[in-house]
Amino acid sequence: MKKRLNRCKASWSLRIALIACLWGIASLPAQALSWWEKVDYLTYSPRYFGPNAFPIPELVGADLSRRWEVELRGEYHTMTGDQTKDVFLRLYIPVVKGRVGVNISWVFQEWYEMSPEVRDERYAVEQKPPIACRGDVIFNFYFQALRSEKWMDIMLSANLKTASGGRLCDARYTDAASYWFDANIGRTLWRRADVNASLRVQALAGFYCYMTNDIVHRQNDAISYGAGVRATYRNFSLDCDYAGFRGYQHNGDKPMILRTKLNYEIKKNIISFQYRHGMKDYLYDSYSLGYIRCF
Repeated sequence: MKKRLNRCKASWSLRIALIACLWGIASLPAQALSWWEKVDYLTYSPRYFGPNAFPIPELVGADLSRRWEVELRGEYHTMTGDQTKDVFLRLYIPVVKGRVGVNISWVFQEWYEMSPEVRDERYAVEQKPPIACRGDVIFNFYFQALRSEKWMDIMLSANLKTASGGRLCDARYTDAASYWFDANIGRTLWRRADVNASLRVQALAGFYCYMTNDIVHRQNDAISYGAGVRATYRNFSLDCDYAGFRGYQHNGDKPMILRTKLNYEIKKNIISFQYRHGMKDYLYDSYSLGYIRCF
C-alpha cells in the first residue's frame, strides 16, 4: 500500500513538473523575442514613430537665399507618453548666383523618454536610449524656376532622406530612405522699402514617398501640401504656415502641422524661435531655439 502511495505521489510530481516545463517552453518565444524580430510589428507611419522620423516638407517662400547659412538649433518635442529633445544642424549652400541651392540637415543627437504604454503601442524595446541616438541626414536640392515681382516666384525642389538614423528598435528612425518632390510658389502682396516691411503669401504642392516594412506595399506614396504667409518688419520676420502629406495606407500616414517661426537678424546673425503644433497623425507639439550665421 505504501509503495502504491509513493508511486502515486511520484506520478503526480512528474505530471506537475511536465506541465510546468511545457508552460515555460510555450512562454519562451514571447520572452525571448529579439529586437530585430519586433521590427516586423512596427507601423511605418508618422503616428507610430518619433518626431523626426518623417520630415514634413517646409515652405521656403519660393525665393532662394543668396547667402551661405549655418544653423545650430535645440528642439523639444512633447506628447502624452513621449518627451524628446534633440540638437539639429543645418548647412545651406547657394550656387549659380542664387538660382540653385543645396541644403544639408541632420539631427546630431536625440534624447527621448517614452512611457510603457507608448513603448508597447509602438512595439519599441527601450523607453530611453541606452546608446547615442542620431538622426537621418537630409539633402534638399532647390532650383529657382522663376523670379518675378510682377507675377510670382516659383521654386522646384528634390529631397532625399537617407537611412542613416538610429534606434529603429525604439521606433525613432525608420532605417529606410524617403524622397519627395515639390513646387513652392510665392508672391509679395505688399512692400515698403524704407522700413523693410513686406507681406508675402506662399504655397507648396508635391509628391512624397517613403519605404515601409510591409511585404505587399513596400512604399507609401503621398501627396504633400502647404500654404502660409510671411511678414517682415525691420529686423524681424514672422512665418506662419500649415503643411502635411496624405498617404494611401490609412495607418497613421496623414500628418498635419501648424508652424510659426520668428526670426530676428542683426549683422548677419539670426536668432530663431519656432513653435510647431501637430494635428491628425502628427502627435507632437515642438519648441525650438536656434542660431543662424549667414555669410
